[in-house]
Amino acid sequence: MIKILIADKLSSIGLDWLKAQSDVEIAVKPGLPPEELAKIVGEYDGMIIRSGVKVTAAVLEKPGRLKGIARAGVGVDNVDVPVATRKGVIVMNTPGGNTVSTCELAVTLMMALSRKIAPANASLRGGKWDRKSFEGTQLAGKTIGIVGMGRIGREVARRTHAMDMRVLGYDPYFAGGCPEGTVEMVKDLDELCKRADYITVHVPKGADTTNMIGQAQIALMKPSVRLINAARGGIIDPKALLEALNAGKVAGAALDVFLEEPPSDESEKALIQHPNVLAVPHLGASTEEAQEQVALDAAQQLVEALRGGEVRNAVNAPGFDQALPEALKPYAELAGRLGTILMGIAPGTVTKVEVIYRGAIADMNIAPITTHLLVGMMAPYMEGPINVINAPVLAQQRGIEVEQIISAKSREFANLMEVKLVTDSGTRTAAGTIFGHKFPRIISIDGYRMEMKPEGNVVIIFNKDKPGVLGRYGTIFGSNSINIADMTFSRKVKKGLAVVGINLDQAPTDKIMNEIRGIDYVNEAYYLELPALPAEQEDE
Repeated sequence: MIKILIADKLSSIGLDWLKAQSDVEIAVKPGLPPEELAKIVGEYDGMIIRSGVKVTAAVLEKPGRLKGIARAGVGVDNVDVPVATRKGVIVMNTPGGNTVSTCELAVTLMMALSRKIAPANASLRGGKWDRKSFEGTQLAGKTIGIVGMGRIGREVARRTHAMDMRVLGYDPYFAGGCPEGTVEMVKDLDELCKRADYITVHVPKGADTTNMIGQAQIALMKPSVRLINAARGGIIDPKALLEALNAGKVAGAALDVFLEEPPSDESEKALIQHPNVLAVPHLGASTEEAQEQVALDAAQQLVEALRGGEVRNAVNAPGFDQALPEALKPYAELAGRLGTILMGIAPGTVTKVEVIYRGAIADMNIAPITTHLLVGMMAPYMEGPINVINAPVLAQQRGIEVEQIISAKSREFANLMEVKLVTDSGTRTAAGTIFGHKFPRIISIDGYRMEMKPEGNVVIIFNKDKPGVLGRYGTIFGSNSINIADMTFSRKVKKGLAVVGINLDQAPTDKIMNEIRGIDYVNEAYYLELPALPAEQEDE
């Protein structure tokens, strides 16, 4: 029998499905504190949770027979995922269960904001009959700009197109729109801001998307624009939004999410009270159907995985590397890092990835290595889990063409992996290999030969080939008490250009990177944070 612990309150539809399985036995014990959960968790093959229970490192210290944890919902902040991975426990979530509910809320907020439903209702409840004060605007014929064309963004596009709205789409990382071709994809956020009557954001929260709609973007918008945020608090800068509303530069806003929940930021508190703002307490997934769907998804995914079937929506993927031949395992590490590096230094939205394998590895099953490359590319820019299981599907959904080429010939290295990333702004290439059968190295970027260790704090600079360049960089980092751990550079004399790769002991601040970008001979400069290489691959 498969024994499953239900450690949080779960919709009855999920429980009923589990009870109907002849090979499943469940125990419903919600609300256990971590110390009590730790005592019994090893007695079960799987566990289903929501956001209430805390699956800490202590809970997972002795996992016993536990093989899988399924989260009925998206976030897994209440699970120590690294510890679960080390203990061989797969962690899954259910990102698709609330897609429609969140989409519908965003559209509902837009409609309610457009027709001033909330203040009109409050006025009528207050005993007034005031139609003139609540004249709204029609959606048909208007232009909606959707920032982020993932699952939810595409669903919003389908619905708003059906409402006779013109749909603009912008994704800061990926080029794909709706499969039906109903979306006009624009190349940059500025264009969307200039053209849209309504703007809704559906991107994950990260360094690149925090305050991505701020004072500069609002200045480009029509004064009649209305903004909707049902994604994550802080994607629209609350202070800039408040100032724009007070100055009449934005007609209205609808908010479902906040920096902290309940809100504590003074600007957000003022926004909630603003007469042109419609605010609700994070209701995106708060529908009966969404809660039922995530419960059923969690139950079915967990049981299927425990039966030895397909693993879906895994936040981690323990055991996948064990299926790789020993000779390919270092290339899995190399591929993920190549993907992260190229994505981090390639301006524009990605349309195609071309991977060439040269040498003896070309005769092996290198498809999983390409998948690791896609994971490395997309993981920093995706809100939901991305792993070797779902990466190819997510790439396809986002309009990324993936081409894999093999060649037995490799002139200088026994094995070589070359990657070309094509974006709507151009191409960027990188190549890597494995030294000593275990040490991943980047050996070229855009054809510039080098030898860079792909881990830790990495700075990559494209500059003119001038005397004193390296010394200037060293001075900047040194004056900010940042030690250079390693440096590699390459130049093309005829072109007068060079590329520098620097490994740092500490992360540079934005101020430091902007100082480097401000040097007249610097064309481009990027900072990337890469994970440490596995201990067995460290080059002491």
